[in-house]
Amino acid sequence: MTTQLPAERDVADPGPAPSVPARRVDWRSGLSVRNIGAVYVLVVICVVFSIWAPQTFPRVATIKQVLDNNAITGLAALALIVPLSTRTFDLSFAYVMSLSGVTAAHLIVADNTNIWLAMLAGIGIALVIGVINGFVVVVMRIDSFIGTLATGSLVQAFISFVTGDNTINNVKLAGSFSTLSQGVFGGVIYPVYYVLALAIVLWLFMEYTATGRRLYATGFNPDAARLANIKVRKLRFCSLLTSAAISGFAGVMLASSLSSGDPTAGTSYLLPAFATLFVGATVFKQGRFNAWGTIVAVLMLGTGTVGLGLVAAPLWAADMFTGVVLIAALSANVFQRSSPLRGQAGRARWLPFRYGSPGSGRAPR
Repeated sequence: MTTQLPAERDVADPGPAPSVPARRVDWRSGLSVRNIGAVYVLVVICVVFSIWAPQTFPRVATIKQVLDNNAITGLAALALIVPLSTRTFDLSFAYVMSLSGVTAAHLIVADNTNIWLAMLAGIGIALVIGVINGFVVVVMRIDSFIGTLATGSLVQAFISFVTGDNTINNVKLAGSFSTLSQGVFGGVIYPVYYVLALAIVLWLFMEYTATGRRLYATGFNPDAARLANIKVRKLRFCSLLTSAAISGFAGVMLASSLSSGDPTAGTSYLLPAFATLFVGATVFKQGRFNAWGTIVAVLMLGTGTVGLGLVAAPLWAADMFTGVVLIAALSANVFQRSSPLRGQAGRARWLPFRYGSPGSGRAPR
């Protein structure tokens, strides 16, 4: 009879492995305020306005109003995800929206152009502006914030020169052209579905394709991306083209919703689009611009704006609400990043543009 030594017994019979509640930890992390804080803010906004305006706010009609009123804002915000992922600003998108809408409206009214050709022409002229932006930012190496702002100013000057700052109004714009954005399906207008489809495409592209990962890598660390043989300049150029194309489509939808070509219609979307993008970057993918976080931010800001309208708040309250929410969201991000209790790993997770592994200093391939 052989007697097992203690060490041998430990090796032969290690006993049941301790269970690790990994799934529970993942759920807690996914539902944390740090990860989906904007969702909780949206819930709080709904509760507050339901108490404040119980006769008008908690209604299905309010949900439809939020979706309908913010569909164009969603399109404008989604247009900026690709360039901002490469840390490239495009401040000309609002002016491109105006230009595309005016172009489509002019072709329909003056030349009796088919609405689909007019829409393609509006997107086409937006792509021309995208090429100009790419040349200014990538080829001339001018800072994207300044370069696209200058381009946008030139675009607005061109619109004013051509139209004389006069809105294009005609009965031709009230037919099939207006149906592109004013048509209703399932109780909501068509642009709501355009936003949903675009969000799905951007989500799949940014998260599940090599090009999407390269875009994030470019924004995380351009030098490391170049060492990984990523064509940084080409990606930045193409990101501006993508932004221009989507902005052009959003501009045509805006003109369709107004049934007119307004030379300044797009400028009012400049602040809301950037506000929803930066708030959305704190949701789901902290520090990374992402489609679903942007959608949540659009709904959050849109719900607050509609709620303020239902309680007859002054006109300036909506702009104040947008500014306060943007500052609060970014302040929470900075607080989390700089908190001494989180340590170095916590600070790395809360970098303003988190594209690689926390603290790795390397861009993902």
